[in-house]
Amino acid sequence: MRIIVLAFAAGIFVCQLGAALPSPPAMAAALGGGLGLGALAWGVSRRRAPLWRGVGAVLTALAMAAMGWSYAAWRAELRLAEALPAAWEGRDVIVTGVVASLPQAFERGLRFVLEVEESAAPLPRTISVAWYSGFRDEESAALADVRAGERWRLTVRLKRPHGNVNPHGFDYEGWLLEQGIRATGYVRPADDNARLEACVPGVMNTVLRLREGVRERFRQALPDAPYAGVLVALAVGDQRAIAPELWRVFARSGISHLVAISGLHVTMIAALFAAALGGIWRRSPSLALRWPAQQAGVVAGFATAFVYCLLAGWGVPAQRTLYMLGCVALALVLRRETAPSRVLALALGVVLVLDPWAVLAAGFWLSFGAVALLLLVGSGRLASEGRLKEALRTQWAITLGLVPALLVLFQQFSLVSPLANAIAIPLVSFVVTPLAIGYAILPLQMLADLAHGAFALTMLPVQWLADLPWAYWQQAAPPPLLAVLASLGCIWALLPRGTPVRWVGLSLLVPLVLWTPLRPAPGEAKVSVLDVGQGLAVHVQTATRDLIYDTGPAFSTDANSGERILLPYLKALGVRRLDTLIVTHQDNDHAGGAEAVLTGIPVGEVLSSLPQNHPARLIAGTRHQPCVAGQGWEWDGVRFTMLHPEALADGARPRKTNDAACVLRVEAAGRRLLLTSDIEAVSEAGLLARNTAGLASDVLVVPHHGSRTSSTPAFIEATRPRWVIFPVGYRNRFRHPNAEVWARWSASGAGILRTDASGAVIVNLGHAGLRVDTARDLAPRYWHGR
Repeated sequence: MRIIVLAFAAGIFVCQLGAALPSPPAMAAALGGGLGLGALAWGVSRRRAPLWRGVGAVLTALAMAAMGWSYAAWRAELRLAEALPAAWEGRDVIVTGVVASLPQAFERGLRFVLEVEESAAPLPRTISVAWYSGFRDEESAALADVRAGERWRLTVRLKRPHGNVNPHGFDYEGWLLEQGIRATGYVRPADDNARLEACVPGVMNTVLRLREGVRERFRQALPDAPYAGVLVALAVGDQRAIAPELWRVFARSGISHLVAISGLHVTMIAALFAAALGGIWRRSPSLALRWPAQQAGVVAGFATAFVYCLLAGWGVPAQRTLYMLGCVALALVLRRETAPSRVLALALGVVLVLDPWAVLAAGFWLSFGAVALLLLVGSGRLASEGRLKEALRTQWAITLGLVPALLVLFQQFSLVSPLANAIAIPLVSFVVTPLAIGYAILPLQMLADLAHGAFALTMLPVQWLADLPWAYWQQAAPPPLLAVLASLGCIWALLPRGTPVRWVGLSLLVPLVLWTPLRPAPGEAKVSVLDVGQGLAVHVQTATRDLIYDTGPAFSTDANSGERILLPYLKALGVRRLDTLIVTHQDNDHAGGAEAVLTGIPVGEVLSSLPQNHPARLIAGTRHQPCVAGQGWEWDGVRFTMLHPEALADGARPRKTNDAACVLRVEAAGRRLLLTSDIEAVSEAGLLARNTAGLASDVLVVPHHGSRTSSTPAFIEATRPRWVIFPVGYRNRFRHPNAEVWARWSASGAGILRTDASGAVIVNLGHAGLRVDTARDLAPRYWHGR
């Protein structure tokens, strides 16, 4: 059975890595081939010779892999068929639907999932919409009180699933596919937007209303408490109220798994109710004679775990634990003995049959990996070694065994995790979580206060450990092959005593933790125009130096592209320090992430045209100096020259902020790249007047995202680039790039790329030539753009 499930899972995983889905005949052929191989394997395995049995096992694995691949492709084709027609993007549509998620408040509105029941257009079944209090800073309006499980009639404007695509970045389109959300958009102001029914019948609607009620109860009981969001996450699985600063502390200390609905929490609740009912059952002779107390208790524990998993949001760790508990309960009821590894394999199979996209989630790998490691070090022991020694061995196994996965997924792992977990696991699992669930069931203020106080007490040593300078190891994202080898090494090192040369397993970790990505050779440069939506952020890398040119937009007061895109991207590349940060001007789409970058990574110097009172300039302090035409420097044989703006007289200000934008030329290996920020026609004329010949470029990032106020014919003629890059957001409200500007650049003969269609654009200025790649081409997935 274990081989069958693992091979089935491997087939699903391979399908999810595909750049395109197979055709229906190919899917049918794979399914038929799998069935044929399965029949052949059954016939071969009936022979008694060990060789034939081995051949049968191989054929079985191939058959199940083919069936897993075809099953995942079939499910994907069905889900992708629920598409928003391109003709209906950006059009107002009246829909009637049920709120199918917990509404999430953000700075200027609410966001929720709507299950569409009726619409005037062929819409997908599930859409995600935001309801804004206003579309501009000066606008403000009272938001409707939207609750889970309500039926609404709304006017919405939708678009197809689309996300930013950057190297090592979060795949938002893949996440939407897994969630079954096939269109996103927002509610339009309309007089007929109205609640039609406050309480729509249905099991899941009832569950959602219960979860929302518990969340509101916690918010009212602990309105200003710093850890109220943690208690909500432990009780109902809603983690969005946890502040980003707390998540960083949890990651540095290695206790992030404790603030999610983990298998430990589900098992603990199930065991508590199983023990309670079993104890009551034993004290009733009539009940005990009808059904054994152990069986009654385990069934009650499973039922409790099922209810808890529903209230907790039905995450992968909770599902895995529930299915394992179900297998154990069934085995006890049927009086069958089941190996723990088979129970885990069955849980894996059930999860993937229900959700073949679960393999895309980090929680899937960490959850099943952790349990597999526990089985590896806990099974087959001849005698108990004592609780303390077993606990230490278990913590060592989890810490060591998950290192490769943590480096691939998050590019870091906690060095203080064993100590932090030794403190936090008992308190969170046996004190905080029961109190939080107790308050969810019985709303006594004392329970909420005790739960919050217990977690605050837990955080005292955990915070101290997280603040240690050596609290965690951070490095670049390693290649998958190194991670696989290191994982095998960890498994070998964790085998029981007596296994030969276990130290060889640990040695396989060394290439993983010491790996560093290749950088450009001296005299060459790598320039990445990142996909940050409607904004600009560029990373320029030489042999030993790194520069960021603009930092993209701020999406809200607590979310910006610096924190969400730039810092994770730099961490994945192994960049631990920026030599120079250039913020070209104060517009939000260029400077919105500057503060996050300045506080999130060491920065040597800052060049900008920011006003003196700008927060990013205040953070930079003495490291700041203004951009001025004529500035220049050289790194590793690569020349950087500032072409704009010209120095202004004291007290003078440019007519528009765009006129002060910093223009940078990068010259490497005899080739030029021009970064133009948001300059407009006036600035272009000034550049032409000062140095027309100096504008000639091989690659150019178009001025002002392709606005009609830029890219004059004279500027295009002077630059004559081979490649042009438009940094634009998908269906942006400015409608960039302008059609006439696009036509002018097309007529110039340059190759044209745009970040909303190509993702990040990576330009290599090397001695071997000019190479241009895009993120969507380097790592294509079948759901991109669909």
